[in-house]
Amino acid sequence: MTDRLRIAMAQLNPKVGALRANLELARGALADAVAAKADLLMLSELFLTGYFPEDLLFKPQFVADAIAAAHELAAATKGTQVTLVLPTVWYEHGALRNAVIVAENGEIVATRLKRELPNDDVFYEKRYFTAGPLPEPVTIKGVSIGIPICEDIWHPWVCSHLAQKGAEILLCPNGSPYWRDKQHVRKDLVRARLAEDGVPLLYLNQVGGQDELVFDGASFAMEPNGRLVAQGKSFETDFLVTDWVDGENGWACAEGRVEELTSVDEAPWRACVLGLRDYVHKNGFGKVVLGLSGGIDSAVVAAMAVDAFGPENVHAIMLPYRYTSEESRTDAEDCAERLGIRYDVVSIGDPVDEALHELAPIFGNRPMDIAEENIQSRMRGVMLMAVSNKLGSMLLTTGNKSEMAVGYATIYGDMNGGFNPLKDLLKMQVYHLARWRNANMPGDCLGPAGEIIPQAIIDKAPSAELRPNQTDQDSLPPYPVLDAILEAMVEQELSVAEIVAKGFDRDLVKRIEKLVNIAEYKRRQAAPGVKLTQKAFGIGRKYPITNGYRDETGA
Repeated sequence: MTDRLRIAMAQLNPKVGALRANLELARGALADAVAAKADLLMLSELFLTGYFPEDLLFKPQFVADAIAAAHELAAATKGTQVTLVLPTVWYEHGALRNAVIVAENGEIVATRLKRELPNDDVFYEKRYFTAGPLPEPVTIKGVSIGIPICEDIWHPWVCSHLAQKGAEILLCPNGSPYWRDKQHVRKDLVRARLAEDGVPLLYLNQVGGQDELVFDGASFAMEPNGRLVAQGKSFETDFLVTDWVDGENGWACAEGRVEELTSVDEAPWRACVLGLRDYVHKNGFGKVVLGLSGGIDSAVVAAMAVDAFGPENVHAIMLPYRYTSEESRTDAEDCAERLGIRYDVVSIGDPVDEALHELAPIFGNRPMDIAEENIQSRMRGVMLMAVSNKLGSMLLTTGNKSEMAVGYATIYGDMNGGFNPLKDLLKMQVYHLARWRNANMPGDCLGPAGEIIPQAIIDKAPSAELRPNQTDQDSLPPYPVLDAILEAMVEQELSVAEIVAKGFDRDLVKRIEKLVNIAEYKRRQAAPGVKLTQKAFGIGRKYPITNGYRDETGA
């Protein structure tokens, strides 16, 4: 028995499928734990495979390689004083499990299985894993330790069972993605478990971007009275060491570092930057290119790209046509200069006019409409993809959630690109972030401080500039109104009647509903982007393309 315990939590950034690279990250964490004289090291959920490996889990060789890597890491504890708590895929009783192995001095001394498998939001673990029984505590260094895995702590009976079976401390490894206010939701959840069970809980989360998900880290530890005794960095890797002492009232933290959480304003920016950075880097790219139109969306994407990669790795291109205003040209150049990025002008005038000339026999005397407008957008897409192909830079697309909701985007045109950091941000949220970034310098970002997005871009009316004197409000309601309707319709899933009851015109709500429904086919073909809400298009909200349902309430 011991009355002192030093626990290390490795808040790291694994890559899904990269078994050898993740194994090396884990070896580094083990070395750090040895150097810190830790008694115990915990890694995050499914660390070696990365979270979440999806249908890689249907490949028998991948699972076999992952389990072999787990054995290799367990063997690396030989000759050390560190007990390793490693979440991993595992076979037990003939079924694939989301599990934890406990290793000491080169040997696996215990396994524990995840009881509650999430089957909602973005994870469908029941597709891959078999649930385990209610877990029993594990004795580590003479201390009874409970190890609920991620979803397990959302269900009170798992932690209560562990406490009733004598667990003195709970260690919870997680793969918990960020969405708005998620950091505070986790805290409230843990406080509820502490109030019920009366034992301290250490919550470890991974960090980094994985396709559309961003894991924000912010690992923490709390005592039974709800006191926060340790907290890791947000949106950055960290190695958090805490010292625990057993006293008359149970285990208490004698020493722990508490980092300040990112603010509710900074967190979305950091999430977008981290998601963008990891998507580009983890897919083998080092540079990005984007169309810089002089509008708010492309300016914010350019600023996020500079914060993610540094100005030397961001290339902006203005692609003017006859409807592009001089103001837009000036604003785009001003933005590029403030960010310190390469800026080129590539006119699409001749290519568009030649395309219209060649199409004239087919178009005949029909009046100009959206077809001609879309040629401009698609020609810009062709040019940008050509630069991406030739220079090896990933093309970023810049449409916001408001536009994607109602289909105010051109498929194979401005929707072209490999990634979209604004995909889950409504238009007014884009404006808010622009103002916030101009007044703040986020942590772990590589761009300049100060007003990097010209005020002129923030102040002017948004326009696609595909015809003379065009503004977005020619086709759409004012963005504050549109965003409020979309917030209710998409993110809250309210009925037409419920939205009308909030004071909105029924005809307008029905029109927006129709636009949202018929634009699903576009969204299915859109680039991935950072998920910031529980109802992000694609990974968080999957509606059928062919859909005959219409909400007739509120008539």
